[in-house]
Amino acid sequence: MFQRFRRTRLNKHLCALVRETQVSVNDFIYPLFIRSGKGVKTEVASMPGVFQMSIDEIIKECEELKQLGIFSILLFGIPDVKDSIGSDSLCEHGIIASSIREIKKVHPDMFIVTDLCFCEYTDHGHCGIIDEVNETVNNDATLEISAQQALIHANAGADMIAPSGMMDGIIQTLRTTLDKNGFENLPIMAYSTKFSSAYYGPFRDVAESSPSFGDRTTYQMDPANRREAISESLSDEAQGADILMVKPALAYLDIVREIKDATLLPMAVYNVSGEYAMLKFAGMNDLIDYERVVMETMISFKRAGADIIISYHAKEVAQMLQKQGV
Repeated sequence: MFQRFRRTRLNKHLCALVRETQVSVNDFIYPLFIRSGKGVKTEVASMPGVFQMSIDEIIKECEELKQLGIFSILLFGIPDVKDSIGSDSLCEHGIIASSIREIKKVHPDMFIVTDLCFCEYTDHGHCGIIDEVNETVNNDATLEISAQQALIHANAGADMIAPSGMMDGIIQTLRTTLDKNGFENLPIMAYSTKFSSAYYGPFRDVAESSPSFGDRTTYQMDPANRREAISESLSDEAQGADILMVKPALAYLDIVREIKDATLLPMAVYNVSGEYAMLKFAGMNDLIDYERVVMETMISFKRAGADIIISYHAKEVAQMLQKQGV
């Protein structure tokens, strides 16, 4: 009778050959938060190791990322002045458009993804224009200014647009607008299944984007709804999305797998601020083997079906992979 070889008999090279799931530095997009000024690098208390940075510091950060093998970044802007419609995001000299141009001058090989939303730019902290009667976001009015924002990003040199506001019809609106203006080949990474999650808390510290009233449950996904979540992603695919995303990642790996099985599009996950902070503080207090837990978490994303991981851990993971000789 034949026996299967025992795991204990495998040396490390054979283990690598038969490993089913691999994590690579090429899987990652690293989020960056830009604000005005010079020499600004302010650590966020709720997210150790994550900073608000001025553009000169962002350019230095990009050099460090490239040394680690990370060439993809996701930009979030923090303007000096916020108003009811997020005017800074609708200006070609706004924080994001200016940053794209400056980064591309120094790092033309950096792949720049831009977050397209309004919560960081509005004085009320919601993701679009407010319908004051119902105190919720006016979907159609927000689609109009989202199209304006997308063109500003595209003209500044963005390599991919990532609309995160969860407005109905956003992908079709952006695809039509970009195509009509000569950006047929500019890809859209849809926040196609974005849940109304308590895991976003620390992000709102770093992006200074907490709603001043109410919440975002009217335009983000109910965490209890599996079938609706899958339907949302397939709807974005039909509207012309190039990449689908599930956000948050860790608590929704079942959704990642089901969407992956239902589409041939690449899948991204956003390993969000609350997930990051929990591991960070647990590691700082010696409650877990931090590096092993981080890597195990990344493997879980890939195993569930993610092709792309947006994560604040990206630099650390790249350093871990270098130590492993990967």
